[in-house]
Amino acid sequence: MAKTANYTAEQLQTIADMYDELGNDGLDQIAEAVEKTVRSVRAKLVREGVYVAPAKSTTRKDGPTKKELLRDLEIAVGEDIDVTNFMGATKQGIQYLVNTLRS
Repeated sequence: MAKTANYTAEQLQTIADMYDELGNDGLDQIAEAVEKTVRSVRAKLVREGVYVAPAKSTTRKDGPTKKELLRDLEIAVGEDIDVTNFMGATKQGIQYLVNTLRS
């Protein structure tokens, strides 16, 4: 049983040419040009080995991590309280507790 192609050779050429020109920001325009969904076009680009995933941002927000805040909280209250119970708390809430206990 022969498999039906979802993309014609012309569509593949259009996708490749437009992607070279527009990159990831042009996926909407590419999908519209070939009358396919963005998800389908992206998947085709991946299968063709053309798609380059955008770099993920690994920047950390300013301020201490939750783990650092819990360590500060443990120091502020002494070792009488198990601070692991506060893992579900927000960073802002833990910071408030630390600041309150220090003043």
